[in-house]
Amino acid sequence: MYERKIPFDIDCGIKIAMEVMGGKWKSCIIIELDKGAKRPSELHRLFPDANPRVINQQLKELEKYGIIEKKIYAVLPPHSEYSLTSTGKTLIPVIDKLEEWGDFFRPTMKKILEAEGGF
Repeated sequence: MYERKIPFDIDCGIKIAMEVMGGKWKSCIIIELDKGAKRPSELHRLFPDANPRVINQQLKELEKYGIIEKKIYAVLPPHSEYSLTSTGKTLIPVIDKLEEWGDFFRPTMKKILEAEGGF
């Protein structure tokens, strides 16, 4: 089992927020689930650049923190779907603000990447 080398600082709100929603695909997953419940395969199709293992790991973490919930249907063949919880819905304005800031910073980022030859 994984053991943290640096203890988690529960007294820092930024660290808590980044623990919950930090991750390359978590914000994207949350935004998609805000549009409605999705099966895991739908989420994999929505993010073709993401490794399915990473998506599954981030879904488990979001579920652990109560941001999303997983409903398993007892039918044949069995399937499941994820949806946003009421706690998860509180992250939507935060993610929207981050996107707004990203849009504002885009021209600067473009210049930086062009200067580095990475764009």
